[in-house]
Amino acid sequence: MRTIRNRKRTAALGTAVTAVLALALTACGGDDGGTKSAGPADNSASAEATVAAKDTAEATDKDDAQGGTASDGAKTGGSTKTVSSSSGKSTGGAAKTGGATGGNTSDDYAYKHPCKSSDLSVRVYAREGSATLHVIEVNNTGKNSCGLSYYPRVGLGASKATDHSGDITPLVPGGLGGAPAYPVKPKTAAIAVIDLNPGGGNGVTWVNELNVLADGDHMPNADQLNFPLGPDVKVGTPKLGLYESSIADAVASMKQANTKP
Repeated sequence: MRTIRNRKRTAALGTAVTAVLALALTACGGDDGGTKSAGPADNSASAEATVAAKDTAEATDKDDAQGGTASDGAKTGGSTKTVSSSSGKSTGGAAKTGGATGGNTSDDYAYKHPCKSSDLSVRVYAREGSATLHVIEVNNTGKNSCGLSYYPRVGLGASKATDHSGDITPLVPGGLGGAPAYPVKPKTAAIAVIDLNPGGGNGVTWVNELNVLADGDHMPNADQLNFPLGPDVKVGTPKLGLYESSIADAVASMKQANTKP
């Protein structure tokens, strides 16, 4: 009986070893047309796939955190490209206004080079909150600094008049002296303010046009610009200030006007 039991135990052990070997062979030879079982080999492959997927996700997260694509940079408001006004080429960096133009921007250069009308843009508009103040804004659109007269030459008249000898000329500040010109750097403005009726009394009502020559010392009459005034304008002893860099300073200068030009 003991012999039979030992034989059965040996047979059972052999069967178990055979089963283990079969499993091992199945795992190694599954590519030869065999059917893969859900054994240790497949669990290892699944673990490796999980690790690879995790690594890929971590790499993707890392790339996203660093702004890996141009579209991500645009969405998060990255650097903006602007076109340089002097070269026409796109340049990197934050959006800017003005900036270097590649020209000569010194005051000394401006003193020796009067502004050309082709390099200027002139605007005239009513000052907000005032019925009689108008702002004359002369912008230097060129690439170099240039010089203007101390104040623009201004006349107030009728747009349909054939003879402008009767136009009204505003008072200006007296006792002028100093620099040979008012310097205007590129992409900046020279500002003058005129008060059409400082006293606020009854003035003439036939005036409907403001005529401006940006530089009365160097520019020809042909460069004069005409700006229509609004309806119901009354003009009485107008005052004009010197060119300044701000409206507030131009208003202060206008209040000092006491001399006929």
